[in-house]
Amino acid sequence: MSARSRPPAPPRERGVALLVAILLVALATMIAATLAYHNAMTARRTIGAFSYDQALLVTEGTEAFAAYALQQTYRSQPSMTDLEQPWAEPIGPTPVAPGVTLQASLEDLQGRFNLNNLVASDGVTVNTQQLNAFRRLLTLLGLQPQWADDWVNWIDKSPTPPIPGAPAESAYMEMDPPYHTPNLPVTSSSELLALPGFGRARFERIAPYVTALPVGTPLNVCTASPYVLDAYLGHTEFSADPRQFAKDRAAAGGCFPTLSEFETAMSNVLSATPGAGGATPGVPQSNFQQLFDQKSSWFRLTSVIRSQGTEFVLYSLLYRDSNGMVRPILRSDTPN
Repeated sequence: MSARSRPPAPPRERGVALLVAILLVALATMIAATLAYHNAMTARRTIGAFSYDQALLVTEGTEAFAAYALQQTYRSQPSMTDLEQPWAEPIGPTPVAPGVTLQASLEDLQGRFNLNNLVASDGVTVNTQQLNAFRRLLTLLGLQPQWADDWVNWIDKSPTPPIPGAPAESAYMEMDPPYHTPNLPVTSSSELLALPGFGRARFERIAPYVTALPVGTPLNVCTASPYVLDAYLGHTEFSADPRQFAKDRAAAGGCFPTLSEFETAMSNVLSATPGAGGATPGVPQSNFQQLFDQKSSWFRLTSVIRSQGTEFVLYSLLYRDSNGMVRPILRSDTPN
């Protein structure tokens, strides 16, 4: 029988053939879409990995530039670190490569309250002067001074809380999930979040004023916040009008307050037993030189790199030794 004389396929067979053709087209479309998606994701991951590596290289270059600025400042003013020196000037945003921009700034971390100073280097002895200052700082910021006692228990080596009322080790083991206290100096101020009930809101309030540096690192009065200065003074003097304090510091054209000015402000304030709210005034003059200084060794570099439409923020902890040499100690994706 010729093709022309062949009878047409039944309607049911034609419907099945059409359905099979539709399924094949749908399957091919799904395969093509999946391949396109995976290719796009692979390309995106490659671009992201390249951009991140590029950001790290830019950060390393920025660290070298910051180290040079800190070294030059040390050579010209080895006994002074203040906010009028060249290192304190932010950079950028400025292009550093095609499609890549950099914005960077240096901060003197010794202008913050050092959380590790609440316990002496032996890990057991509580530094009551630092403890009282931290209580006052919390009070000035509208937080409960009791958190200072809890923090002492977090970093001290004693098996029992050295301050009555502070959480014992068992309190942390009852958390969900349970965890131990470190019982040693910390490397990040964000460990305040581990205190039961401290919370993100309290941490964001205090984060700009605290840091975690080696035990015994003094406070630089030239770069310290007015709240931190008043925490040691024991009364409101610099933090009463922070804007005026900023104007006075800018007008000084260098260190403000100087060590001598800060010592004079403190000279009429006597040490006393902690009172309500932790508002204990004063620091004994015999310990003044151990607690305060006019120069700094610890700095934090913040590098903001924008590359391929993506922003990377990297933080570098820099240390300047007694010879003025600077080296990076730690790099992190988070500021605290």
